[in-house]
Amino acid sequence: MSVSKVFIVTGASKGIGAAVVQSLLKQSHKVVLTARSQDLLESVKTAHPGQAEYVAGDITDSGIITQVVDAAIKSFGRLDGVVINHGLLESKKLGDTVMEQFKRLYDVNVHSCLALAQASLPELRKTKGCLIWISSGAATKAYTAWGAYGSSKAAVNSLSMHIAVEEPDVTSIALSPGRVDTDMQALIRSAGKDSMVKEEYDDFVNVFESGGLLKPEQPGAVIAKLVADPAKELSGKLVKWDGPELAKYRE
Repeated sequence: MSVSKVFIVTGASKGIGAAVVQSLLKQSHKVVLTARSQDLLESVKTAHPGQAEYVAGDITDSGIITQVVDAAIKSFGRLDGVVINHGLLESKKLGDTVMEQFKRLYDVNVHSCLALAQASLPELRKTKGCLIWISSGAATKAYTAWGAYGSSKAAVNSLSMHIAVEEPDVTSIALSPGRVDTDMQALIRSAGKDSMVKEEYDDFVNVFESGGLLKPEQPGAVIAKLVADPAKELSGKLVKWDGPELAKYRE
């Protein structure tokens, strides 16, 4: 194992975020977790004393973002990478969308992501670190009633590309994790029936029922390896967790 590094992971209490955290900890890295579920974050810290720290709260709160970056520096002395994993999905056609709900989704999926990147950049420049932005296939393919979510992920892709151009010492990569067995997939199956096109909705249900969803640990392990040892030539790109560019990270 090479030198231990320090990472921030958002949406770290469940799903892909929790899987990334566990993979990083197994690699002997140090991690600052953030999410709203304090009890789940506390359990990770208790299980990994001296290796894990956390800040519980709403990531759209600028004070929380400052606390998260400060926790990395105060607890572990540096910051080598950030996995921006948190996100919100609402299933509603754009013509029926309430603008306040749309703005709230963008606060979570876009504005807070950029705010965290901004807060992290001074430290990432020092370590020539990495930003991983968790994207989605919905950023490049339209699904009925996913306009807010899909466009927010497209915005995330663009932010990643622009930071890659503007910050040559920082590797910035958007990554699509595929269809993963998470709470978000459960929400699609429970709430999407009345808003999505039947064929699209049935496809999500069928993939779940046939056991076709990925386990969070599958993309999670790849994301953890990538943020710890990023390929500089991927900066500014959108990659799929199982794409050829990431073959060495799946070994």
